[in-house]
Amino acid sequence: MQQATQQKGTHPQAISSKGPRTIALVGPFQSGKTTLLEAILARTGAIARQGSVEAGNTVGDASKEARQHKMSVEATFATTEFMGESYTFVDCPGSVEFINDMRCVLPAVDAAVVVCEADEKKVPQLQLILRELEDQKIPHFLFLNKIDKADKRVRETIKLLQPASRVPLLLRQIPIWNGDLISGFVDLALERAHVYREHAASEVIELAGENKEREKEARFTMLEKLADHDDELLEQLLGDMEPPRDKVFDDLARELRDGAACPVLLGVATRSNGVLRLLKALRHEAPGIAETAKRLGFKSADPAAIVIKTYHTAHGGKMSVARVLHGEVADGASFLAPRRDAGRVSGVFNLMGATFAKRGPARAGETVAFGKLDGARTGDTLSAGKHAIEPLATVTPSPPVLAMAVEARERKDDVKLGVAFTKLTEEDPALTVIHNTESHEVVMWGQGEMHLRVATERLADRYGVPVLTHRPAVGYRETIRKSISLRGRHKKQSGGHGQFGDVVIEIKPMPREGGFKFNDMITGGVVPRNYIPAVEEGVKDGLKHGPLGFPVVDVEVSLTDGSYHTVDSSDMAFRTAGRIAVAEGLPQCQPVLLEPIYMVEIVCPSDATARINAILSGRRGQILGFDTREGWDGWDTVRAQLAEAEVGDLIVEVRSATAGVGSFAFKFDHMAELAGRQADQVVAARRAAE
Repeated sequence: MQQATQQKGTHPQAISSKGPRTIALVGPFQSGKTTLLEAILARTGAIARQGSVEAGNTVGDASKEARQHKMSVEATFATTEFMGESYTFVDCPGSVEFINDMRCVLPAVDAAVVVCEADEKKVPQLQLILRELEDQKIPHFLFLNKIDKADKRVRETIKLLQPASRVPLLLRQIPIWNGDLISGFVDLALERAHVYREHAASEVIELAGENKEREKEARFTMLEKLADHDDELLEQLLGDMEPPRDKVFDDLARELRDGAACPVLLGVATRSNGVLRLLKALRHEAPGIAETAKRLGFKSADPAAIVIKTYHTAHGGKMSVARVLHGEVADGASFLAPRRDAGRVSGVFNLMGATFAKRGPARAGETVAFGKLDGARTGDTLSAGKHAIEPLATVTPSPPVLAMAVEARERKDDVKLGVAFTKLTEEDPALTVIHNTESHEVVMWGQGEMHLRVATERLADRYGVPVLTHRPAVGYRETIRKSISLRGRHKKQSGGHGQFGDVVIEIKPMPREGGFKFNDMITGGVVPRNYIPAVEEGVKDGLKHGPLGFPVVDVEVSLTDGSYHTVDSSDMAFRTAGRIAVAEGLPQCQPVLLEPIYMVEIVCPSDATARINAILSGRRGQILGFDTREGWDGWDTVRAQLAEAEVGDLIVEVRSATAGVGSFAFKFDHMAELAGRQADQVVAARRAAE
């Protein structure tokens, strides 16, 4: 019986079902994740024929924006069955600009398949992905895709990719070469040779000759790495004993779950080569919902689910994609979210790309969509019991790095745009919308140029609100260098009571960051006490728009003298007099332009640091220094001070210089004088816009 089990390549874990499982497909941009999903769905019979990204007929990347740009711009879910068990695969975007979707999905998955290729330029992208998996303790395989186009031997490729991973990359297969072409693979755990068949299961062939010798060497290397965490296996290897196959599989599964190793499988997704072996590895070795719930710290006895994605559909309304952690959830179930009511489920749906198919109750382990949970948000842990559950995983989007001001193309769509923004940010928490009351702009912040472009396309296509965009206004200010004292008088007679206000003020510069100060120096009641607050308000009115066109800061204004009329004076008259005095006095105080200076911290691969320094210098940046990025081998952190006007589109150059992986965070530091030609251009642009 034991011999028969070994011939089938199974082990005790293969017999027991772990329930429905959810697997994330992750990896660098354009590594083949969507193609792999298509191959999996075709191999498992979920679709009749494997589509392609180029043809625009894949289950993944079904949105108009994804197909237009030929890239994943949001997570895509597809459920299928393999050998009688249910699997939901999540095709996650690979671009750093859309990586937040992946981060929201990861806490709820059982395992991840990291799709990559033998491309040195993509190693930093791979490192970003692997770091997320390692930090969240997600078991993961590495699927080395496009091996038919590789120009390196597999061992060289593993050596190339290893710096991206904190744990050893454990080669599970070696290729069979036919001249310079790869025609199949040898499974090191099963000790079997397979020849690829296009869009069909591989064919087992005899393991002999050169392939057998290579297999022995590679298998011993694999077992050595496994023995680092298994003393019994180490003793067997030292004693030149062949370990039982079941033990090898048990060790492989345990090291995967414990995050001690990352198994590496080979394949060509476009031809579905290697897909069946990947599916069997997932079936045998990936953990199930019980272990995932334990990893999340879930302990409730009530039915519960974790929301990993939100969609707003044209006909079905809001859909909350969630992984059921415990119990059964049916149509009509009521959910509680932390500190609020999530709502009542209006339909339970299976997912297949852009298609939502209504179904019966969802059981533990299944990933489904719940209809019209208006109070649910991405990241919420939902409870169907009497008590809410605090979030089991908190995903904070990366700091935004690029902004654009957005307005409806037609004024009648302003309200509609506000509603669309609410839905857009619910679907994508990495987007932030801010109303700038000073510039009267609605500013949308995102993770990069493509991220914002896709957002504006969705506003037009999905929500029917075409928009106009432009660069947001920079927060320029102005101040003064010289003091002055002058009178401001407002006198108007128009029948009946007139208007009369008369003030003498002194305007002085204050130290930088001094703000604004108003002094009441009136003696003898020349300005009645009840009018003095109105004078201060008038002064503030005058400072809102200085002679250069910007708010005035760092000034001290003192009310020193004035006069009033017993009948015609009023709060409004003295407020107007104060504003007139400031407006007439500021141009005589040698006004000077101030620009905001930000502290910027850029993270980038070390080989791009010199390019980043050059970019900063070309943008008037003051480089404060750089150091190795803590905990990140091969990365640096560059610190600099940079004007807000230069921060605006900085990310475009940073991403270009770092193969798409560099990023930065920034915060306001101080205001600095801006003079010369640049100041003249800013003032001229302001006056032209008024």
